[in-house]
Amino acid sequence: MLASLLDDCQKQMKAIHSVEEMSEWGLCVFGEQSFMNNELNSLVGLTKEKGCTFLEGLLKNGWLLKLIFKCGCVEKSLATWTFFLMLYSSKEELRSSACEFWCAILSSKIQVGMQPIEIDWYPSYPELKSALETYGFLFNFSSNISAENSSGCKGPPQNIITWIKFTAVYCQVRCNKQSILLTSDCQELAEVILCLFLDRRLEGLSVLMRNCMQSIISSFTEEEWINSYSRIAKSIASRVPTDLNCLRAVQCISGVDPRTKHLKSVVAFEILVNCFENKVHDDVGILTLLISINVKEKACDFFKMYIYLVLAENWLRYDEMFSDKPVICEMWGVFLRNCSCQISSSDLRPRASEVRNKAAFLLQGIGNS
Repeated sequence: MLASLLDDCQKQMKAIHSVEEMSEWGLCVFGEQSFMNNELNSLVGLTKEKGCTFLEGLLKNGWLLKLIFKCGCVEKSLATWTFFLMLYSSKEELRSSACEFWCAILSSKIQVGMQPIEIDWYPSYPELKSALETYGFLFNFSSNISAENSSGCKGPPQNIITWIKFTAVYCQVRCNKQSILLTSDCQELAEVILCLFLDRRLEGLSVLMRNCMQSIISSFTEEEWINSYSRIAKSIASRVPTDLNCLRAVQCISGVDPRTKHLKSVVAFEILVNCFENKVHDDVGILTLLISINVKEKACDFFKMYIYLVLAENWLRYDEMFSDKPVICEMWGVFLRNCSCQISSSDLRPRASEVRNKAAFLLQGIGNS
């Protein structure tokens, strides 16, 4: 009898350990690079004889930017040369200097008290997208490729840093109608940045990516945003797997402005819809399915329950209309009581205690509101 109990306990502990081992977020969103042997000078028609080396020196020491502010304009050949240096150069000093150059001339368009620089050539979204493709970014990455199984992936290159910085400033300029980015371009940029958050190798760039995401969200007009947030949310929901990666995607939509909160809510909701294989598409239907889950069943998957719980929390917490929906509030309370009261504190099933404690905490918040 004792041996049987010990065997059962050992099996449960192994199950808990195996769940903890697989509970890591992280996807490989970069594959092989078609990089980095671009002949930059041939792209813009400059050769060493025409002064490319001299221009590089001016760019690195800041004199090129000073000259531009002095004359008040940037010719197409110079604009394209610095742009491609920023995106493709393997030399950190060159690409950083080129990025600073572009950020400065773009900022002159939006900063009060600065003389705006005339720019003869603006990069289009296809140029930004082409750079990502060159870096190996997987626009249709498989949700089955985890970070730990990504040994064959060579990206991302260091150039992604300047790409993110430039994109952030370029979207800020769009607010002042100074760039040529279309609404659909900004929608895809938002999707790209959220996907970048899922690659652990870019975790150190989280602040840059959050700033970029904020710039993209702010770049939409009110009418554009109304027609865009749902598309962005559905695209993200269709791309991320329903594991800790989807929670990471929701978590990374951070900000206190109404648009960011709303996007966070809608993304969480659309992922929940995907979790239930699009069986329901409304808030009552989702909560009805959640309430119907019997947590007392031995086969209950508490890892999935934890995913559902966190997604539902983010969906409802950041929904501005939540407090005006008494039926939804009541159903949410029922689901939380099911999770907090019907799961025993001694339940050793994997994630059971996490679901119970999380639900109890959220239920306490409802009681105090």
